[in-house]
Amino acid sequence: MRLLTKLTMSLNSSTLLNEENSQGPKRNTGCLESLEMQTPPSLPDNPLQQLQLASQEVLEKAKKSGRSRCPRCGSSRMFYCYTCFVPVETVPTEEIPNVKLPLKIDIIKHPNETDGKSTAVHAKLLAPDDVTIYKYPCIPEYKEKRHEIALIFPGPNSVSVKDIAFHLQKHTKKGVCDNDDCSREPFLKRAKIELKEEKILNGCSTSNRSEGTKLKKIIFIDSTWNQTNKIITDERLQGLLQIELKTRKTCFWRHQKGKPDTYLSTIEAIYYFFVDYQQEVLKENYEGQYDNLLFFFSFMYTLIRNAKCCAGKE
Repeated sequence: MRLLTKLTMSLNSSTLLNEENSQGPKRNTGCLESLEMQTPPSLPDNPLQQLQLASQEVLEKAKKSGRSRCPRCGSSRMFYCYTCFVPVETVPTEEIPNVKLPLKIDIIKHPNETDGKSTAVHAKLLAPDDVTIYKYPCIPEYKEKRHEIALIFPGPNSVSVKDIAFHLQKHTKKGVCDNDDCSREPFLKRAKIELKEEKILNGCSTSNRSEGTKLKKIIFIDSTWNQTNKIITDERLQGLLQIELKTRKTCFWRHQKGKPDTYLSTIEAIYYFFVDYQQEVLKENYEGQYDNLLFFFSFMYTLIRNAKCCAGKE
């Protein structure tokens, strides 16, 4: 899984494609400028076309008008300011969907990640009440609330989304034992206690919506795969429950060279986590509640994909 994001905001589809292939030959800009957001029939199926999204007309208009000023810092940006986390003047805030999430999100961004190439900002723009972005090493202390927090990161001790409730309560018990020195209990007594706990935890699947899980926050790392080690080994993240997502293929246009297509961008990872959480933890049908997390991502994907097709790249 790749929680790493690179997204360049550009004036139009021609600029986007040229930035994507800065070492290549000059493109047919006339062809690119005539692109419409409708996917050409010659292209293979768009894997994002089934999303239940708010109208993207506001983005289409902004694309045609070009860069605009950030209402806070005054910088020239396309669609949104990746520094201030706000839409530009040509993209009214009221025309952007506001997604309500069942959990809070902390995104820890590597200091070497280029702001303009990160999809982490999408989450902040679309779920502003539930998302906080930190630039490493300036991150919170999580130790006191580790029984309420999980970290999305693959590893030997990572668990699946459906097992969050079981393992989070085990983490809670472990935290209590760390403080009360439960190891002093006689072996047979400890064995009986653990057996009883396991029976209780096995019943969590029927009551996850209420008391089955105390999960309140999810942490995502926004970084290239090669840069994650510095963050994941930080002592402030030790002892947190680690979650590994189901294997899914990325649609990210700036996929890391040499890495498998199962390495997701940050916004993709956030989206797929909540889809799984809705179905496997809350035990509720998924009806597109979080599709708008990909509001900007899907627009950019289609724009760049069409541009590459028109330029003969696909």
